[in-house]
Amino acid sequence: MKDTSSKRLFSLDVFRGMTMFLLIAEAAGFHHSFYDLVKDIPFFSGLGEQLHHHPWHGFRFWDLIQPFFMFIVGVAMPFSIGKRLKTGTKKAVTRHILQRCFLLFAFGVLLHCVYSHALVWELWNVLVQLAFTILIAYAIMNLSNRNQILISIGLLALTELLYRFYDPAAPFNNGASFGSFMDHIFMGKINGDGWVTINFIPTAAHTIWGVVCGRLLLNKDEGTQKLKAFVLWGSIAIALGIVLDVLNITPVIKRLATTSFTLLSGGIAVLVLALFYWYIDMKGNAKKWMQFFSVVGTNSIFIYLLAETVGIQWFRGFGKIFTHGILHPLGMGEHGIMVINSLFVLLIFWYLTYFLDKKKVYFKV
Repeated sequence: MKDTSSKRLFSLDVFRGMTMFLLIAEAAGFHHSFYDLVKDIPFFSGLGEQLHHHPWHGFRFWDLIQPFFMFIVGVAMPFSIGKRLKTGTKKAVTRHILQRCFLLFAFGVLLHCVYSHALVWELWNVLVQLAFTILIAYAIMNLSNRNQILISIGLLALTELLYRFYDPAAPFNNGASFGSFMDHIFMGKINGDGWVTINFIPTAAHTIWGVVCGRLLLNKDEGTQKLKAFVLWGSIAIALGIVLDVLNITPVIKRLATTSFTLLSGGIAVLVLALFYWYIDMKGNAKKWMQFFSVVGTNSIFIYLLAETVGIQWFRGFGKIFTHGILHPLGMGEHGIMVINSLFVLLIFWYLTYFLDKKKVYFKV
């Protein structure tokens, strides 16, 4: 059995890297181009749908990526903050957290301007959400694990009450919920796809649970004890989320981050961490091929911003010059060409992270 309490967790690096790889694959256009290619083919069309968010009440694989992202940030916080406290003061760390959250908020707002090709005030981006969840998690991370979990449950209960008091008859209607009402106050408009800004309240639980898991990973307990705790609490969260949905108490809706969705996705995040921790750190299976993914997480915010701006705006068109120019004369269909193009762009993104990691250049926020 390996004690990882004083070492960098490669399992966390791989988990982060795989999550970021999937995010930049979407920016490269793979998810949409793959679905366009297979949408009329049984079974494969279902796989393609899993790479897109569920339109409302339901659950798909892609609905897990943002919870994974927020959870991983939480897991890393005890490691990174502990390291900073060894060389600095609590005041300096707090200042760093505030600066980081401000930058994340600003980047999130600016991304919406890029998407809209205009100056807009929109707060639906994951980086805006993350700025708030980090602040909440940091504010309580010196409390006991038990109290942090109780506060996270309180945030879920608060969200549930706000939605139900606003409209007791239909609390989770698309475009007519408490979340939409608050968006009218914050921005004077609502999101056409049903996303709401106050999702940061329930999804703060993902970051808080990440912090608790990070603290457990840092303690002196045997790896087996940590693993048992992860499996137990992850399974309980999943079961509660499913029960709330099946009994028609609270539907699983990713776009509103309902209590059932937050529990279900958060529980899965904990179990995935447990799986990676067991296989990589406890069993010592830190294979070289895993570095293919881990390097993507070494500059996670940088590559996300690059992919969502330059990637969408320029790299896709640049890649198509070559993929379309070579493959179209060979008779390949448009959908197939776009899949190849997205993989080409994804490879460019990956190589940038690999190159920066080799040069030990890391952009920190």
